[in-house]
Amino acid sequence: MHDMGKTPEKSPATVAAKLDPKPANGEDEAFLGAVGERVRNARARRGMSRKLLARDSGVSERYLAQLETGAGNISILLLRQIARAMDLPMGDFLADRPKYGIDQALLLQQIEALTPAQQQDLQNVIRERFGVAPAVKRHIALIGLRGAGKTSLGQRLAAGLGLHFVEMAKEIEAEAGLSLNEIFDLYGQGAYRRFERRALERVTAERAPAVIAAPGSLPSEPGSFAHLLANCFTIWLKARPEEHMGRVIAQGDMRPMAGQTEAMADLKRILAQRETLYAKADMAFDTAGKALDDAAAELLVALQAHPGWLSPAK
Repeated sequence: MHDMGKTPEKSPATVAAKLDPKPANGEDEAFLGAVGERVRNARARRGMSRKLLARDSGVSERYLAQLETGAGNISILLLRQIARAMDLPMGDFLADRPKYGIDQALLLQQIEALTPAQQQDLQNVIRERFGVAPAVKRHIALIGLRGAGKTSLGQRLAAGLGLHFVEMAKEIEAEAGLSLNEIFDLYGQGAYRRFERRALERVTAERAPAVIAAPGSLPSEPGSFAHLLANCFTIWLKARPEEHMGRVIAQGDMRPMAGQTEAMADLKRILAQRETLYAKADMAFDTAGKALDDAAAELLVALQAHPGWLSPAK
């Protein structure tokens, strides 16, 4: 599932190379399995189907399937193609030792062991101890997968608060002077991410408060997501996987699942990979089983009652 724009049905020729046999050494097998898992998880965070990654990287779907299951020894050059297609450093897939000093590595391990709430408390301690002032959160940003209701609920929430509504997808297109399809077709995901970041910085720099519908995959880009969290009161719109899929189909939009027999498995994998990211939002709101108007009314009440939100009137 790819939630950042329609992908074309055409597929250029892709590399159909044969993977070298897996080594007999158990430690090497474990390393190859870890590399494959990192590629699969990165693809899920990016919201990319295997078909889309094959198209963008020039590596065949069959090869990718073998790689992700640790079924062979991948060429370093092909792994570089895969990393470039996802706009990630190749070291993210290969690192099997800490890239930090001992003190930093120990500190990171301790941070990773904390719950999301404890990590938030730690950020507050750092701000207070070292005088790092948080940015003023003038805007409201809705995050979540496609089908969560970011646009429909966002428009109603903006109307209820008397604020402007911003659809980030349109802002990205305006930044690039191209449609999302054209950005991906002509320049790939790396260019999309750059346009996304520039559009986000421009929108959040506006002093007039707004309700912003963020792209579903934005949280998988650390720099952009950190900027969003720092400048917007962020709300995660949650729903069950079946509802995400059903709502998109009900809108007549078959883009994420056209020709994809494993669409639901892909969607659940994306949710699993992004859940810890979405959970960093200031507030979560569950839309499961709710009619649109009811959900919009409940969201407005929940927001206004939230102690962390400062309305423009305050």
